[in-house]
Amino acid sequence: MEFVLLDFVDAPLNLQWFLFGFFLIIYIIVLINNGTICLLTKIDPALQSPMYFFLANFSFLEICYVSVILPRMLKNLATQRRKISLAACATQMYFFLILGSTECLLLTVMAYDRYVAICNPLHYPLVMNPRVCIHLVTASWTIAVPFQIGQTYQIFSLRYCGSHQINHFFCHIPPVLKLVCGETFTNDIIELLFTVLFAIVPFLLIVASYSKIIFTILKFSSATSRTKAFSTCSSHLMVVLLFFVSGSVSYLIPNAGQRGTTDKVLALFYTTLTPMFNPIIYSLRNKDVLMALRKLLCK
Repeated sequence: MEFVLLDFVDAPLNLQWFLFGFFLIIYIIVLINNGTICLLTKIDPALQSPMYFFLANFSFLEICYVSVILPRMLKNLATQRRKISLAACATQMYFFLILGSTECLLLTVMAYDRYVAICNPLHYPLVMNPRVCIHLVTASWTIAVPFQIGQTYQIFSLRYCGSHQINHFFCHIPPVLKLVCGETFTNDIIELLFTVLFAIVPFLLIVASYSKIIFTILKFSSATSRTKAFSTCSSHLMVVLLFFVSGSVSYLIPNAGQRGTTDKVLALFYTTLTPMFNPIIYSLRNKDVLMALRKLLCK
């Protein structure tokens, strides 16, 4: 069985070539920016704290996340051949779900790291020791694997009928389920439960962490200390808002698969634009990263 990814098939051919160039540039920027963050945190002695260990993992995750989506979309735009096998579609969906879940969990771990650093600074070296950091990152990468294997298997075990045309640029759950023959209520409930488990719960934990962080910072007597503490959290908070707001609109609003263009635009935001902006946000608002980058460029 084969599906057809419609992506931007309705757009004029010259616009599709423009989109090919545009997304190719975005992909290159994502690879360079996030790859640079990974390199800097590896080679610079000043970037060896737990915060940068998590940031390196996050940047590597962003490279993987974008690579699940953009190469296939670029191929479709360049060749105008949009067919994708059931196995390839299932594989793409699986890795998209796994990496999306990992991103939510890793952002939660990064929020917890900032919570311990600001609210319990004296215990920070003990609580966030290398062994704990490795365990937290390992859990973020692996905890969703069995759940998303089960969800992907269940979705692609269903019977599909009609044109097999997926009105999206990748194998996204809502438009894929729209092609199923019969009722998909059970799958919709499972998708909602997993969204709550791997997106809403992490987001609420992040909100709880930052509520405590802000409350603690406001009690600092020095304005300089407050400014410094806020600066260490603001980059992460901006990344959280960019990712969760766009993703939650796509997954939690009913009939997401029937919104067509709107759903594609939202998905473009959290699958391509957010990974491009994240390293820029972290580097521009972080003196240690900027200094490490200057040292690398001056070598």
